[in-house]
Amino acid sequence: MNEFEKATKKLLSRALLEDIGDGDITSIAIIQKKDRLKGVIIAKQDGCIAGLGVIRLMFSQFYRDVTMVLYCEDGDEICKGKRIAEIRGCGRDLLATERLMLNILQRMSGIATQTRNFVERIRGTNAIILDTRKTAPGLRKLDKLAVRIGGGTNHRMGLFDSYLIKENHIEAAGSVTEAVRRVQSANFNKKPVEVEVRSLQELKQALTLTVDRILLDNMSTAEMKKAVKLTARRVPLEASGNITLENVRQVAETGIDFISVGSLTHSVRSLDLSFIIEKP
Repeated sequence: MNEFEKATKKLLSRALLEDIGDGDITSIAIIQKKDRLKGVIIAKQDGCIAGLGVIRLMFSQFYRDVTMVLYCEDGDEICKGKRIAEIRGCGRDLLATERLMLNILQRMSGIATQTRNFVERIRGTNAIILDTRKTAPGLRKLDKLAVRIGGGTNHRMGLFDSYLIKENHIEAAGSVTEAVRRVQSANFNKKPVEVEVRSLQELKQALTLTVDRILLDNMSTAEMKKAVKLTARRVPLEASGNITLENVRQVAETGIDFISVGSLTHSVRSLDLSFIIEKP
């Protein structure tokens, strides 16, 4: 079992406990223990499906007699009315997990759909869409998996896997140069170093330093074009701040290398799905 599966199983255990507690009293009262049911997941709008692998993991962990038949795979484009999956098993188990199953699928599919929209909008350019750490607490691995399923690329998973020197770090250190110097002095494991700049003047400072990427914070597209020309491909550039579907193409066409989009995960609009019990 890999680290992702271990973490996901812990997450699912907590989520099931939160919802079921000591029992789904409504289903227990209405459905006999021996009753087996069939349910189908149906799309109520177009989008990119994501999270089916997580749901399969959930059933394999907690309800081994539940079987799933998938009519599509994570990353597939689906249309309204599409049957996503058929699930058979103990009726009590199906209804006890219905809400958690839909919550996971709807959130992950919403993230994947929005990511796919951004990726398609910049198709033909050299820019790469990145996510951020603006994820739901406790759900970061699933949120970032959904971004990958949608065609995006993950930025750092957390504060531990790369250095990102931001505005507050620079203020605390006194300057871009001093902040980078302190990071380089502490970077014994040679992890990637990225520094955020808010102006072309700060960019000029950063270009005199040894860093792996420079983040242009809230710059206009005109400033980005100047930054790309000034940098001359010496260091990869990342654009961040107020990136929308309406302006992302313009940003990509400045020649920028990466575009980080917080709204992929912090402003999720869940994809509308339903779970309907049918007669076996």
